[in-house]
Amino acid sequence: MSPVRAPVNLPGLVKTAFAKAKASGDLTYYPTQVALLDVNSIHFQLRFSPSLASKPKGPPPKDTEADAKRHFNPFENPLPSMTIAQLPPSHALVLNKFAIVPEHFILITKTPKPQTHVLERDDVAAAHACVRAYWEEGQELFVFFNSGEHSGASQPHRHLQLLPVEQMRHGLDEQINGDGSQWNVLVESARGQQQRGNLPFTVLSETISPDIGPIELHEKYVSLYQRAAELVLPNQEVAGEGEARFSYNMAMTSNVIALCPRLAEGAAIKNQDGGEIGHIALNGTLLAGTALVKTQEQYDVLRGNPNLLFGILKQIGVLPKKVVSGSL
Repeated sequence: MSPVRAPVNLPGLVKTAFAKAKASGDLTYYPTQVALLDVNSIHFQLRFSPSLASKPKGPPPKDTEADAKRHFNPFENPLPSMTIAQLPPSHALVLNKFAIVPEHFILITKTPKPQTHVLERDDVAAAHACVRAYWEEGQELFVFFNSGEHSGASQPHRHLQLLPVEQMRHGLDEQINGDGSQWNVLVESARGQQQRGNLPFTVLSETISPDIGPIELHEKYVSLYQRAAELVLPNQEVAGEGEARFSYNMAMTSNVIALCPRLAEGAAIKNQDGGEIGHIALNGTLLAGTALVKTQEQYDVLRGNPNLLFGILKQIGVLPKKVVSGSL
């Protein structure tokens, strides 16, 4: 298999495509308010988009039974204005139509493949080619993958999502004395946070480099998947290919590849009186140390009491040994 190569100046291509698609109305960008919370000594972004919250909801669709069975696939024939580049032989890069983070883009398979299957070698190789392209420009890219009912996955067509880390810092400088450096991508420090007992869910990780080869990278990913399987499905043999046996999020940067087994997509948010005020759902951006809420009330409640978010995070994955033993 010949190596997958990302286009020259990928960051510039993404930036230009995003600006053009936003100007033409082919994508919608939802600005957010952001607060940086101290969640058990972990800096965690909490975001809320007023414009997304007020987005009008249309009437329920009047689908026929046949229509209901057909799932619309936004990745099957993406608009030219939403397409950034082809990654031969099997992938393409497209923009996210509804962006919370500027320049959010997506790696898709050209032919539909299941989101619920273990990633193949060319999937992780294509994602890493994008990471390397940003690294070569002196920038960092955060890649995440959602698989399974508890992972926050929304589309059945296989796709990995990519976020420029500098764009993920958007708005932080206004919140913390003009210095967004207090927040960093969580998976970069997850192993240390776990050893210190700060992390309330298990993250398995392996160190990688920008020069890692596709075979070694895929072996590391499969190893993480099978190690996670031992936590979720003890004493069961789990193959490193085909249909995944459990829900999980995978994340990748130029330094690390990580996997988080998931037992729940989210949890209820309760106010100080114990009343439920909604539900928070968490996808792979969890592994960057970010969360998005739907209402101003939820934003205010969690911002006012970060321990509530810590309690939610304890419910979504496999508890680390220090949590199980009562250390947290």
